Amino acid sequence: MKLPDLTDLDQAGVHLWSGDGKSLAAAADAGGYKYHTADLQGVTSKSELMKALDQGLKLPEHFGANWDALADVLEDKQWLGNGGAVVFLQHATAFRKAHPQDWSTLEDILAEAADYWRDLRKPFWVFVH
Repeated sequence: MKLPDLTDLDQAGVHLWSGDGKSLAAAADAGGYKYHTADLQGVTSKSELMKALDQGLKLPEHFGANWDALADVLEDKQWLGNGGAVVFLQHATAFRKAHPQDWSTLEDILAEAADYWRDLRKPFWVFVH
């Protein structure tokens, strides 16, 4: 699968990805973006999802492990940094299928964060595998 141009802010957002994380990490590094990967393998509940996101995305200590807190922290400049971010959610298929409502909420939050950062001219990419 071909990696999109990470400098094209109009395309930044949530994308399905069939490639590996190494190419994403390399592209993020080349663009000067933070790279985070959250492994969702074995995640079977919203609380486990929040824990996986907290660990993988290296969320701040004050993260409240709920939807509102996730939305807030993804729009926090200290978390994003100066250059933007690339997030890789690996092994997401089982959770997506088993918890469609929670997945839909997560996708909405991620898309809203991408829109927020796009308006500020900062790239925020999420790739779901």
